[in-house]
Amino acid sequence: MKLRILLLAGLLVMSGQQAATASAESSPLADAFDRAASGYDVPRDLLAALAYAETHLDGHRGEPSASGGYGLMHLVPKALEEAAKLTSTPADRLRTDDAANVLGGAAVLRAKADALGMDASARKDPARWYAAIGAYGGAKSTANIYADAVYEALSSGFQAKGVSVKPQPVQPERGEDYTPFAAAAVDYPGALWSAASTSNYTAANRPSSAAINKIVIHVAQGSYAGTISWFKNPAAKVSSHYVVRSSDGQITQMVREKDVAWHVKGANTNSVGIEHEGYISDASWFTDQMYRASAALTRNIADRYGIAKTRSNIVGHVEVPGNDHTDPGPNWDWNKYMSYVTGGSGNPHTPESVCGSGFKIIDSQSLGSAGTVYLLYNPANGNNCVVTIKHTSLGTATATSAFLEVQGSPRTTDSGNFAYYAGPVRAAAPDKCVRWGGSAGSSTYTSPFEHCG
Repeated sequence: MKLRILLLAGLLVMSGQQAATASAESSPLADAFDRAASGYDVPRDLLAALAYAETHLDGHRGEPSASGGYGLMHLVPKALEEAAKLTSTPADRLRTDDAANVLGGAAVLRAKADALGMDASARKDPARWYAAIGAYGGAKSTANIYADAVYEALSSGFQAKGVSVKPQPVQPERGEDYTPFAAAAVDYPGALWSAASTSNYTAANRPSSAAINKIVIHVAQGSYAGTISWFKNPAAKVSSHYVVRSSDGQITQMVREKDVAWHVKGANTNSVGIEHEGYISDASWFTDQMYRASAALTRNIADRYGIAKTRSNIVGHVEVPGNDHTDPGPNWDWNKYMSYVTGGSGNPHTPESVCGSGFKIIDSQSLGSAGTVYLLYNPANGNNCVVTIKHTSLGTATATSAFLEVQGSPRTTDSGNFAYYAGPVRAAAPDKCVRWGGSAGSSTYTSPFEHCG
């Protein structure tokens, strides 16, 4: 009898361990992705990466995004209607039921693949889905950036809401027509350019026509690609000057600063608007890379227009009278953000102090959270200067570099383990283009040949 009790107890312990293991490896949402992927022959991790890029797997209690998308899979009205037909599921359920929403998203994605002629063999290869994912995004003008965001999530891997995707770098088949966003016609060096619809802003000639004295911080209630797509839609009747990506701080300008973006009602005329990818209810969107990149943009705008770097001039959408929005919300870390705006990284050195008297910043690039590389110019002697300023591991010697290459001449690099900065690397480049960049931690940047003459 005693032996029987011991054996039974052992079985119960084993059963509990197995249940715990099963619980750790699965969840209702993970099961939903498994079923949807299997049912519609879509790569499971790619389907989950699409949802993560759109919503971080947050259905937002059935509330739509700013661009009208519902649920984890961000089903916009046209896609919602298509999903309802393909899955024979009522639209109301697709909006509010996570499992139904995932199934609907898988059905729509598979329909896009079928329209492109993908056969069973092609569907097994995640690299072959690039065009279908772009089509799922709904706008040809942002199809590339939409698909790139999904493959970036797949490459990095993630864990969210009980769903786990291991990092799996995939080189997507982008096709011959692939064109990245342009890096021209921007007011902020390093930003990409993708014009908002002319139906969504007012052409002007600021600051001659109106002073620019405020910078307004927004959270988009949507993804980076979705926000860009929405501002390009003539029906939106909204826009912002800039959009900032969560994962790495990439910035896209959509309205020139001289023009009036429609982002904050009565305060549009005198302000610059900056949208940030994400949702106010989910702090996971507000990465250090996003804070640093946005703060560098805000600092640049403030310096160019003589705006004091204070909270009375750098405000949230919710703080502007006459507006009913609540962004950037309680999860936005204003203390951290303003410390970055005012240069409070803790590094006692600045690009100007390292390069010397007479040098002014003309370009910069964030190196993730580890630092920023700067290009400076001295009009008095015609010299360029590059310096990388560290933001982390200050006072500790870590791998950091800065380089400057004048077109037609060998590259000069300062590389090593430094406590605060790499550089300065100086060179004259009369009537020549320069390539510049550097590294801090695991992040690197190399510019094209630019700033010619």
